[in-house]
Amino acid sequence: MKTVIVFNHPYEGSFCTAILASVTAGLKKAGHEVDLMHLDRDRFNPVMSAEDLRAFVNRKPVDPQVITYQSRLESADHLIFIFPIWWELMPAMMKGFIDKVIFPGVAYEYKPNGFMQKKLVNIKGITLITTMNTPGFIYRLFFGNAIKKALFNGTFWKTGYQNRKWISLNMVKSVSPGKRRKWLSDLEKKFEKLR
Repeated sequence: MKTVIVFNHPYEGSFCTAILASVTAGLKKAGHEVDLMHLDRDRFNPVMSAEDLRAFVNRKPVDPQVITYQSRLESADHLIFIFPIWWELMPAMMKGFIDKVIFPGVAYEYKPNGFMQKKLVNIKGITLITTMNTPGFIYRLFFGNAIKKALFNGTFWKTGYQNRKWISLNMVKSVSPGKRRKWLSDLEKKFEKLR
């Protein structure tokens, strides 16, 4: 199975980087091929230019990096996103990836009735792994699970992708090092079992 990981965190010493290492280790133990799209290292430009918007309308991307990312998604069986939640949503590079790469004619298509359907039919599941320093119940009650609404419902449900899972790690700066180690161990074991 080929898994594409879309990763966004600029600091190599971040907990997200540790998560990436654990998830990758689990996938490799299970014999999966891992394709990492590290948006920060790739210096991905998240800005939707006028040319990008014309390309969106014409369903033909023009940014060479976007074209490369999209071709890599076409061979993926599972898609994993790893990023921190900043100010209740994803960082700019991740938002730009959604805007510029999850593209009509590539990731989804419009049906005659105006609804959307997935076009990357090989993708059997999507997993979102996020970190934040906000307590989970506060994020749900006061901020309405913004990332779930934006990505799971606003993007992937709407475009027809099933088998969506969200792993939210909360209060990362406040928890003990032991709890962080347990999270990492649990993630590695979880992805060893991905089928």
